[in-house]
Amino acid sequence: MSPYSKSKFSLVLFVTASLTSLGFGQQQPVSVTGKFVGPGSCSATACHGGIRPAANSRILQNEYSTWILQDKHAQAYKALTTPVAQRMAKIMGLESATGAARCLACHALSVPAEKKGREFDISEGVTCENCHGPASGWLGEHTLKNWKHEQSVARGMNDVLDLRQRTSQCLTCHMGTAEKNVDHELIAAGHPDLVFELDSYSAVMPQHWKKPDDPAMGIRTWGVGQATKLKDSLQRLSRRANGPVWPEFAEMECFACHHDLTKADKSWRQERGYQNRRPGNPPWNAAHYAVLRVVINSLDPNLASQLDKDFADVYGLASKINTDRNELAQRATKAAATAQEIADRINSEPVDREKAGRLIAEIVANSDELAAQGTRTAEQAAMALEALMAAQGRGNDPGAKASIDALFQELQNPSAYNGPRFAAQLKRVSGGAGAAGQ
Repeated sequence: MSPYSKSKFSLVLFVTASLTSLGFGQQQPVSVTGKFVGPGSCSATACHGGIRPAANSRILQNEYSTWILQDKHAQAYKALTTPVAQRMAKIMGLESATGAARCLACHALSVPAEKKGREFDISEGVTCENCHGPASGWLGEHTLKNWKHEQSVARGMNDVLDLRQRTSQCLTCHMGTAEKNVDHELIAAGHPDLVFELDSYSAVMPQHWKKPDDPAMGIRTWGVGQATKLKDSLQRLSRRANGPVWPEFAEMECFACHHDLTKADKSWRQERGYQNRRPGNPPWNAAHYAVLRVVINSLDPNLASQLDKDFADVYGLASKINTDRNELAQRATKAAATAQEIADRINSEPVDREKAGRLIAEIVANSDELAAQGTRTAEQAAMALEALMAAQGRGNDPGAKASIDALFQELQNPSAYNGPRFAAQLKRVSGGAGAAGQ
């Protein structure tokens, strides 16, 4: 038997065994939501467990190997075994981080027994099905020659090809849901604050997908990611406004409070003032919005005007200690609908390298305003410029890399962040960046 025949025979055995173990051979109905079967189901060499990328294939076929050997998601459960995690569990009054449902919800494939199609090891961390959805409905069939992606989606696969859905899927952990919640209490115990930007985070992942032919795809990825993140952040704000604790300080700009104190004559924050809020009140985190509005202004002025109004309403209400919580929740929900409209618009908008250059120029032109919003907005601005320069094809340009590195250097110690200094560095990025690629 030839090596090719052996590989094909192994694939047939694997698919047959998978179908039988999941009840396909017994004519059982397939649940649309599906059940989880664990990452081992993807690990066959002829499926996703190859050592090298496959030639002449629409998929790489080494996705499982890339995940288990290189991807930090595979180490997510192990993070719960560290001394810091153990200390956090003690502070939170939990018996252990590895046994707490609140921790496992994002650090593992943690699902109820009735959602498991077979037993699997929870210590494997964040696995294929955390992102792609429960596989029992499509595991066998998706290997068939004429099987379509849409058919898998109908059987329970998450449609991560859609940038809006991909972002929301990432944000189930990187921002949270009603069931997955990183609040101020957990951050105070030692959990990192949740920061996310789709294109930058995708760029640092070990690649287990084929890059699209369009080199400017990163522009759309960044824009759709920003708009979807804003929508989800507003939905989270609405939930929290109606929740048991308000103000929920995890919604605020952390370093408006957690910053180095200095004399009044040297305080750039006091010199800037406290626009649209009472001095001493922590502001809602504008990082979800501040950089995105630059894009919308260039795309659709009317939509930008509506978002500005929605945001002003939300920001003013969220930045009050004794706010009208019902009104805040309603305003946040309304603004989320506008953000969804923006995500849809960016997702369908033609993109090119010239547009990336214009967006870079507009971000730089808004340097003072963005820098004044604080550390989290500055982080988003730096990640945006990095993504847009990469979309221009300047990701490996020494001058571009140096200017971006200098921006991130300003963010190394968030408590010591200096707005005017960051703005000055941001303006230095304009040295030909806007014209490049035109």
